[in-house]
Amino acid sequence: MIEMGKIKNPILTGFNPDPSICRCGEDYYIAVSTFEWFPGVGIYHSKDLKHWRLVSRPLNRLSQLNMLGNPDSGGIWAPDLSYHDGRFWLIYTDVKVTEGQWKDCHNYLVTAERVDGEWSDPVYLNSSGFDPSLFHDEDGKKYLLNMVWDHRVGHHNFYGIALQEYDPVQQKLVGERKIIFKGTDLKLTEGPHLYKVNGYYYLLTAEGGTRYEHASTIARSKNLWGPYEVHPDNPLITSWPYPRNPLQKAGHASIVHTHTDEWFMVHLTGRPLPKEDQPLLDPRGYCPLGRETAIQRLEWKNGWPYVVGGNQPSLEIEGPRIEEVKWERDYPEKDDFDSKTLNLHFQTLRIPLGEDTMSLTDRPGHLRLYGRESLTSKFVQAFVARRWQHFNFTAETKVDFKPENFQQAAGLVNYYNTQNWTALHITWHEEKGRVLEITTCDNFVFAQPLKGKEIPVPEEAAYVYLRVDVNTNLYHYSYSFDGKHWEKIPIDFYSYKLSDDYVQGGGFFTGAFVGMHCQDTSGQRKHADFDYFIYRPKDE
Repeated sequence: MIEMGKIKNPILTGFNPDPSICRCGEDYYIAVSTFEWFPGVGIYHSKDLKHWRLVSRPLNRLSQLNMLGNPDSGGIWAPDLSYHDGRFWLIYTDVKVTEGQWKDCHNYLVTAERVDGEWSDPVYLNSSGFDPSLFHDEDGKKYLLNMVWDHRVGHHNFYGIALQEYDPVQQKLVGERKIIFKGTDLKLTEGPHLYKVNGYYYLLTAEGGTRYEHASTIARSKNLWGPYEVHPDNPLITSWPYPRNPLQKAGHASIVHTHTDEWFMVHLTGRPLPKEDQPLLDPRGYCPLGRETAIQRLEWKNGWPYVVGGNQPSLEIEGPRIEEVKWERDYPEKDDFDSKTLNLHFQTLRIPLGEDTMSLTDRPGHLRLYGRESLTSKFVQAFVARRWQHFNFTAETKVDFKPENFQQAAGLVNYYNTQNWTALHITWHEEKGRVLEITTCDNFVFAQPLKGKEIPVPEEAAYVYLRVDVNTNLYHYSYSFDGKHWEKIPIDFYSYKLSDDYVQGGGFFTGAFVGMHCQDTSGQRKHADFDYFIYRPKDE
């Protein structure tokens, strides 16, 4: 008899939202949204639903995904992963416009025989709305679902969930498109997933918006095309009535039936920073780690699924009756850049960086970045970064950079989007020569807190060492010229300013990143060589 171990939530920490779970035999996969970060989509693998490792970023070439110029929090929204007919099927949206009356977005399908193999070029599906998913019915037919966007003035934007048949031979949608579900009074109905269980079609949707009011709603019908009746105790899961639950924003879920005949649901969640002497309810808090993925156990009663323990998320659940399979860590604590490819945890913004912008071979053992556009650009940034995945961690790098003018800068960046970031950079000062300088961008308000007190870099220093220490609510930068003696810069930076809940505008869907950046707005493409990158958690 296999003892059920405990699973602690969240199972995917840091910015890993909109989980779509899929089973292939005795293997389990979760696909998550990546928005404007490239390569697109993250796919994690587990044998036991407890231990997960990042194994694939399937949209890794421009023929599949070109987000040049996409807005902040545009790009890949809510992918859907399924396994059928001996293949993996991945459906995704590329969102081009996020603000104003329209959500201009395009839905595509790619397939692969192996999750970590090469994925096909995309098949275009439609542009009527976002959050598409593919349902494989028992009779062999396939159907596309997505929410439909209503741009008309005075109308609620979320028109309903559309269903239309997909013909895999013709590689296109066929037949009539029909709205099968208008949602409940929670509104903002999106994120549809369809399942068939014991003669019923179950339609799982996200409702209430993806902030603190978020929820998952489930409805069922004997007929694929409806009408769908809503769960008698809807919503299936939410955190909104439970402000003291450490797992907030629960919603946008998907369901899996294990090979051991058990049922689980993965869902999006957010963990707010602790707040002292502030009201509990409004604002409910800030989540710099972004929207993460958690898992709950389901049970069936009277033909309906219920979350075990009630319709709010649990921090710890009973795992499945499966022996635990632990993986090696899927990222090195210290990456020496000795490989010819970047670790999957590193991403760039909007597009892949060509050899003229990023190279692991021009100076072996180093990540070379050729200076490009600023951190406010939505086009070509020479920026390589990875998620914040812990409330407390250290990130460090060692850089060789010899700027010749003030338009050239390279260093360590903590980033949410083009309007919210801080950077500790090596740059050039006309009177002081090479200096360390800090630039901040706070909802598009700029500051240079070391102005007049820039830190001179000794001429003999071949490398400069840069570090950030993140301690829950605050983070601080430090530097060293020999790698032994470190100086902390006495400026407090606030973690909450790198969160969905702080930023302005129509896009607030990602999370904090830390990484290496090189800019050269003179156009000379001056390069910086990064010798290593450390990401060391303190609270595992």
